[in-house]
Amino acid sequence: MAKNTSLYFRIVEGRNLPAKDVSGTSDPYCIVKVDNEVVARTATVWKNLNPFWGEEYTLHLPMGFHSLSFHVMDEDTIGHDDVIGKITLSKDAIGSQAKGLDSWVNLTRVDPDEEVQGEIHLSLELLKDTEKISLRCQVIEARDLAPRDISGTSDPFARVIFNNHSAETAIIKKTRFPHWGETLELELDPEELSEEGTVTVEVWDWDMVGKNDFLGKVEIPFACLHKTPLLEGWFRLLPLGNSEVDAGGKLGALRLKVRLVEDRILPSVYYQPLIHLLVESVISPTEVEDSSALTMLEEVTTVESRQDVAMTLVKIYLGQGLVVPFLDYLNTREVNHTTDPNTLFRSNSLSSKAMEQFMKAVGMLYLHEVLKPIINRIFDEKKYIELDPCKIDLNRTRRISFKGAVSEAEVRDSSVEMLHSYLTSIIESIVGSVDQCPPVMRVAFKQLHKRVEEQFAEPENEDVKYLAISGFFFLRFFAPAILTPKLFQLRDQHADTRTSRTLLLLAKALQSVGNLGLQLGHGKEQWMAPLHPIILRSVASVKDFLDKLIDIDHDIGKVPQRAVFMPSVTVKEGYLHKHKTEGPQLLSRFAFKKRYFWLTSETLSYAKTPDWQVRSSIPIQCVCAVERVDENAFQQQNVMQVITQDNDGQLHTMYIQCKNVNELNQWLSAIRKVSIYNERMLPSFHPGAHRSGKWTCCLQADRAGCSRTHSAVTLGDWSDPLDPDVETQTIYKQLLQGRDKLRSQMKPGQSVAARLLAVIDDLEQTPHRLGSTNA
Repeated sequence: MAKNTSLYFRIVEGRNLPAKDVSGTSDPYCIVKVDNEVVARTATVWKNLNPFWGEEYTLHLPMGFHSLSFHVMDEDTIGHDDVIGKITLSKDAIGSQAKGLDSWVNLTRVDPDEEVQGEIHLSLELLKDTEKISLRCQVIEARDLAPRDISGTSDPFARVIFNNHSAETAIIKKTRFPHWGETLELELDPEELSEEGTVTVEVWDWDMVGKNDFLGKVEIPFACLHKTPLLEGWFRLLPLGNSEVDAGGKLGALRLKVRLVEDRILPSVYYQPLIHLLVESVISPTEVEDSSALTMLEEVTTVESRQDVAMTLVKIYLGQGLVVPFLDYLNTREVNHTTDPNTLFRSNSLSSKAMEQFMKAVGMLYLHEVLKPIINRIFDEKKYIELDPCKIDLNRTRRISFKGAVSEAEVRDSSVEMLHSYLTSIIESIVGSVDQCPPVMRVAFKQLHKRVEEQFAEPENEDVKYLAISGFFFLRFFAPAILTPKLFQLRDQHADTRTSRTLLLLAKALQSVGNLGLQLGHGKEQWMAPLHPIILRSVASVKDFLDKLIDIDHDIGKVPQRAVFMPSVTVKEGYLHKHKTEGPQLLSRFAFKKRYFWLTSETLSYAKTPDWQVRSSIPIQCVCAVERVDENAFQQQNVMQVITQDNDGQLHTMYIQCKNVNELNQWLSAIRKVSIYNERMLPSFHPGAHRSGKWTCCLQADRAGCSRTHSAVTLGDWSDPLDPDVETQTIYKQLLQGRDKLRSQMKPGQSVAARLLAVIDDLEQTPHRLGSTNA
């Protein structure tokens, strides 16, 4: 049985943060760390002591993480950023909350002695002979120690302590991966053998001036050495003591949502009966009113979990090549159960959520192609745009002539002109994108159009078939992406206040376009009236676009169901800086050259520009590690390395610099996902660079890595590889939680319900059976 760990966290907002700037405000952002490794950074919210972020992340991890921490920082344009406070949550504390953590948590002060990380490799042995008794400690090496010096390294030494005895290793200069290979011996008195004390191994950073910095410790009960005379292994370094004290809210608080999901994934064969029932629901559908495994799943799905269930089902049916029949089955039930066309798909039903998640799973690259140019233009131009007379602030406008400040009427006229320009560009880009839209999306919309047309055939309901599609396409896909581009990976940062208002007005206008202008003039926002003419003029072109969108061969068998992972699809692309390894050694800042990179499921390629004809490519099947690079290797931040192996078994390393930590994590994750099934993945690597015959990280000459690789650590998003076993396990757990409800509602003669309950019971017993077999 494989193990699978996923960590979901949402940084919602902060409150009552202390002012760090002379202006009486702060510019807060959050850094998220798992076991002291940075995995995410929120956007900065400028001049705000009560910031809202609303940023959400899913992290797939190996089983061994210990803590999740959130550090709130104040960004400074000059000098180092200020630390405001932090929150640390242990894995046990997160796992103890069945439904996850969802609350305000006060920030605590950051104590450098508590900010420890890394592991140390030790061998402890109790030696007893006729002449003497001694405690022998072999201090072999350490890895991933905290950087304490300005160079991004430390000067570590280790000290072993028992009772009044102690001994120290040599100091290893400028490394976070020291290799000591020293044996320290403490001679003990015979009476000390009965002591119940503790053997402590401390690691310190030596400083020439001032006191040494603490790097962590390991404590081993002396009694363990009586039971196991030779104790050897890697030990996690711990802080001096848990001195985290709640500052009583003086440092402010964060509102967090955190959930840990740990599963033991069974071999595929054990999930087949449940997969069969799910597949049966859509390939051999019974009457609409009859129950199926899918309808029973919807009955036991809570409102809170419906989105996760919908996304999981979309992935399962994508993997089975049945996503269109799946959506058609849910949509047909929804349409047939709706009597008032005005309420169609307005609820958060499983069908609505499934369509929403389906569009994200297969349409994100398409959305980026359509929207990114216009979104970038809006962010670059930073125009002051406002239509609401109650919100117009003449002090925020720029003078447009030498005649003095502009009037409210001039602001409105200028705003209408700019909104017309932006909205026209958006609509033209969308209605001209028929050929760019993934075929599987088009077929799904065609099926939806057909079901709605059959149910609401009356002449007065002529527009319902268009509204059903545009409701998903415009209101649940394009409009939310315009409103919050960062959450759709269209931008790295949240919009500033001015740009955010522009995006909100455009999202409102696009929603009206998606509603085919039918509700114009009926709302409270009458000040939107200047946009009504362009919205109404767009209706005809939108209808024409929707007609063309569904004009596609409906033979589902010929449509690529796994559109996201077709070899020709670019999973990620953009400008990065590649390290120039050829020729004479250059200064670090000149050694990285700007290149445009493309990542597909088959290759990682790059060229001077997106239009450059000559590309260099690395086959994904040759990738054997994708890892961060230590900051001191090139004196540069946010550098990663892609290690490949050629046919002769030789290893080659390409160093790539990203512009920020979020981009770094996204590229690390994306390349790891496409190489996840490679056979020759390395167990260890060097976080440094090879220079002057040795590695900058551990100062050793040999090729063997000094740190563990992290190939299982990825960020969850729309480009996740399909994993049927993990996804089916998620559905099984949902059914298991609702098993009692299913039993209580089961009626005589419901064979599907009986089969489903039997499958749930069998899956529940399987881990026990496998465990006893292995034993």
